[in-house]
Amino acid sequence: MSCPPLSATINERRDTREGRTAMSEGRSAGRAPPSERSPADRPGPDRHADRPTRPLRILLVNQVFWPDVAATAQHADDLARHLVARGHQVQVIASRSIYWAGSGHRSLLPAREEHEGIEITRVGRSIFGRRSNLARAADFALFYVAAMTRALFVKRPDVVICFTTPPLIGLVGRMLRALRGVRFIYWVMDLYPDLPVACGVLRRGGLAARFFERVHRGILRSADAVVVLGRCMQRRVLEKGIDPSRVRIIHVWSDSEELGTTPHRDNAFRREWALDGAFTVMYAGNYGVGHDVATMLGAAKILRDREDIRFVFAGGGARKREVEGFISEHQLTNAQSQPYQPRERLGELLSAADVHLASQAADMAGLFVPSKLFGIMAAARPAIFVGNADAENALVLGESGCGWVIAPGDAVGLASLLRELAADPERCRSAGERGRDALALHYSRADGCRQWHELIESNSASEAAQRVAVGPVARDRYTSPPTPHR
Repeated sequence: MSCPPLSATINERRDTREGRTAMSEGRSAGRAPPSERSPADRPGPDRHADRPTRPLRILLVNQVFWPDVAATAQHADDLARHLVARGHQVQVIASRSIYWAGSGHRSLLPAREEHEGIEITRVGRSIFGRRSNLARAADFALFYVAAMTRALFVKRPDVVICFTTPPLIGLVGRMLRALRGVRFIYWVMDLYPDLPVACGVLRRGGLAARFFERVHRGILRSADAVVVLGRCMQRRVLEKGIDPSRVRIIHVWSDSEELGTTPHRDNAFRREWALDGAFTVMYAGNYGVGHDVATMLGAAKILRDREDIRFVFAGGGARKREVEGFISEHQLTNAQSQPYQPRERLGELLSAADVHLASQAADMAGLFVPSKLFGIMAAARPAIFVGNADAENALVLGESGCGWVIAPGDAVGLASLLRELAADPERCRSAGERGRDALALHYSRADGCRQWHELIESNSASEAAQRVAVGPVARDRYTSPPTPHR
């Protein structure tokens, strides 16, 4: 599926000998860089930084939140802390289970907790784990019921922000909008049921797929604003008949100051994992059903005799066993699997690599946007994206000149590129520096949160105007029960 038309195509060079597409390492020749886009499209100074605002009560609904290290948990935490710092009251409804701990995890997070001024209410827990799609669906259903019930009885928020973990949890936002007159913003991290259909979990055109598509379109249409992560995702949402004026692109982000960089000689991960002296290729994060792990593993197999090139797969998810099984089956001494690392060590982890991998299975552009790219850029490391050339990650790499793109399934091309980079460390270093510069200018946490703050305030202003014009919004039919002593 193609993205919306751009002002021109990204400058690409075709290496027909090796059958790969490498993104230009310099400035993209066709599309204007973010600094040259129109003022409406590019980040600007925070116009609201010094303007007093009415404190709002904001509710975030997502299955994962701090201290979980899943990407959506980290971005939700960043946004919530930013809003609290601006004087707003933030409450979060999340699960008591840790996403990455797996079915063997038995300890539960506290049901109620305050974290840096954020009021966290946790409901439900993972009972069936991640053993199968049916088990996950059962856990999702339990969280739906618990989250909806709790949302009915919290103090009425001005704005509710719903994510997409679990799928269709935006029903909570739609319900609050209908029953309590709350402004509803839908943060689309993944498109459902499009993603499970593309992965073969649901049959295209089947009864279940058609039912969930109808539910999801209802959520999209009911939202006062829909936030998507990139241009291809925007196109897919618009194709569902959603009003373009309510769809906004806000990229996920990272923070180079928070992550920093750790020189190889001082990096504990390189010592612990025996990487000293080796050109290190790292995949850090989630192995989901929409990621192309086969190409990355295939390249590791091709390079198994190169003792100077090492692969590290650090993270978890639905396909972690596949990764570990492949390494074991083929006895790849040049590859190792490691668990998720705490956020406090993320900068050191990313700095341990010379080049990073990000991936997306073929034809999945716009169904989700791998967020790991922005952390890689913050750590001043280059990235190789295994995925379609029209995916958002590929576009960002091309516009920033901080990496390369390999087509899904081209393990030979990936291995060839890694040989080139291992022989030319300066090429990696300069690409990494360009990535960090681009992040500071266009994809920083401060800028992403600023855009979110403006969106929330604009929706709150719309609600106030509506109240003046037509009277109070829908009467709140529910009240909060007494809060127990802590």
